[in-house]
Amino acid sequence: MSREAPIGLTFMEKLIGLLLIVVGALWFYTTYTNLGSLNPTDAIFLGGALALIILGLFLFIAKTE
Repeated sequence: MSREAPIGLTFMEKLIGLLLIVVGALWFYTTYTNLGSLNPTDAIFLGGALALIILGLFLFIAKTE
């Protein structure tokens, strides 16, 4: 007999995933448009933004059981 996850948990997981995607995309866009004025640490910020986007996609796509 399988049990389903509570609807609130599933909803919050999708909402947090979507929020992480939006924050990561904004962070990536801001860093990418200011590449000339930032230090050589641009790759760290771009990598962090991509990591947030990937984590958000994982949470948004994952099936809660």
